[in-house]
Amino acid sequence: MAPLTALQARKKGISVRLTKSSKIFKAIIKAIQDKKGEDIVSLDLRKVPEAVADFFIVCQATSTTQIKAISDNIEEEVNRLTGEKPYKHEGYKALHWVLIDYVNIVVHVMHPDSRKFYKLEEMWSDAAAEQHDL
Repeated sequence: MAPLTALQARKKGISVRLTKSSKIFKAIIKAIQDKKGEDIVSLDLRKVPEAVADFFIVCQATSTTQIKAISDNIEEEVNRLTGEKPYKHEGYKALHWVLIDYVNIVVHVMHPDSRKFYKLEEMWSDAAAEQHDL
């Protein structure tokens, strides 16, 4: 697997900042919308000093089947449109919360119960939030 360009830049000490108009950001939002993901929120973490990424994108789906479909579609569409593969992904076994890490963007596809319990938007309330529903 080829290393992510963002990860290579970090290793070299180069700061790569994404924006909401970045190709990968748009591809992720569209991939979620294509599979009817609900309550899509992006958290802009660029001004939060302790943040591990530039953006979190959080959405929910009402079934494990839909969570898998959204997660698979994100990985397929991002790879097709940008050539990027996730640095890491987790949660594909239980399918209550799938995390897809693209280094500068971390995607969270969650079941509503998990989202309500973990409250990521509240945890990162310093970040500017934006809705992306259709």
